[in-house]
Amino acid sequence: MMLDDDRGFGSAMYHPPARKQRERDVAAVVLSSPDADRGQLTTHVAAPRGVTTTHAIAMRVLVIEDDADTAAYIAKGLRESGHVMDHAKDGKEGLFMAVEQRYDVIVVDRMLPLLDGLTIVQTLRSSGNKTPVLILSALGEIDDRVRGLRAGGDDYLVKPFAFSELLARLEALVRRARAETPETTLRVGDLEMDLLARVVKRAGQTIDLQPREFRLLEYLMRHQGQVVTRTMLLENVWDYHFDPQTNVIDVHVSRLRRKIDRAFEQSLLHTVRGAGYMLREPD
Repeated sequence: MMLDDDRGFGSAMYHPPARKQRERDVAAVVLSSPDADRGQLTTHVAAPRGVTTTHAIAMRVLVIEDDADTAAYIAKGLRESGHVMDHAKDGKEGLFMAVEQRYDVIVVDRMLPLLDGLTIVQTLRSSGNKTPVLILSALGEIDDRVRGLRAGGDDYLVKPFAFSELLARLEALVRRARAETPETTLRVGDLEMDLLARVVKRAGQTIDLQPREFRLLEYLMRHQGQVVTRTMLLENVWDYHFDPQTNVIDVHVSRLRRKIDRAFEQSLLHTVRGAGYMLREPD
């Protein structure tokens, strides 16, 4: 992994190592379960120096990249910025994951073994999958970028690249997609909230909530992975702009925790001592 300078992880330019020329045309798409292991990287720590995180909700990102050093570089930045990343090492595995799972945004290299990046994008678009896609490639000529965007890519970033720019582009794609598609369902792990039907389920089991509990859970789910303070809850759930000096929040959080966590092996709602509460997926 090579960085141009010492300005910090986010702003330094990453130069991928030399790569072999690969075939970029694939005659057929085979959607079968990949044999390669899949790893998910999740954490909630401070952003690296040079990276500013402004996202309200952590992104779930699929990175389809066969170069191990490039994938590790992206994984480090996303992990330290509080996002979740799945990694596919070849085009066949990447297409399977993109079709079978739900992602906020996909990063795809153009030159991949088994299935090239443009074919992946074209296949997703022809099947109606509108997940934002950023194409990452060492092919940086104008014609290359035009082909990538016309294939269905939403953005195109040329290697070498700085992680701070990659992150900013991904966040912009996700913001745009969320603005265009009103959110009707919230998910944290196996907990799901249907905002239209006002139904909450965990692992398929319906959870009966009172109106205030529903509003509290909705706020926590919209801020999943973040510490939510008592002041934030008072202002946004109870519409109080002062502290009533009561234990109303503690009581409601305790009731909510019993309903969404007690009957399940892993807890989602956590108390952050001296700070507030956090709803997040199990480690």
